[in-house]
Amino acid sequence: MIQVRPSDQMRDLGVVQEGAPILAEPARPFDLPTERQSAEEVVEKLFTAKERIGQVHPFAKGMGIAAPQIGIGRAAAIVQPAEPDAPPIILLNPRITDRSDEADEQFEGCLSFFDVRGMVPRPLRITVKATALEGRVATTTYERGLARLIHHEIDHLDGLLYTARMRADIDPIPVEQYRQTGRGWAYEQ
Repeated sequence: MIQVRPSDQMRDLGVVQEGAPILAEPARPFDLPTERQSAEEVVEKLFTAKERIGQVHPFAKGMGIAAPQIGIGRAAAIVQPAEPDAPPIILLNPRITDRSDEADEQFEGCLSFFDVRGMVPRPLRITVKATALEGRVATTTYERGLARLIHHEIDHLDGLLYTARMRADIDPIPVEQYRQTGRGWAYEQ
């Protein structure tokens, strides 16, 4: 029996894979509310991709996907928090405006190279400015796992993969060696 690699599975689901130029380019912001229809179309495509991916892979830590990962070079991403009833977060033109000095290091995966997991240091709290469809700018502070998810997606919109944030002396590990599948990130209270 031929086993399909996780990255091949994601590619088959429409996720752009590592090495594609669009993943290394900053995404173009939307002019909102002028480009509202265009932004709505991109967000709809992100939700469709999230649903398609969610049917084949569970995400205990929550999941996110950025427009460049589905081949659209625009500044849009969605994040589905780990909590089952939590509404998804839509990020348009997001910018991190503040981050805590306190950080931790946890494993992350990426739909664009799903064969490995990497230990990534990230701040425990970030403040993000994002634009709503009607053009209003809102500032929100996220903590712990949600901060990690959102920071990861904003990195995609800046043309960065999580490997750019890893310490130089650490390499990603094959997903087969990763033993935390099905568990959320652990944080001290």
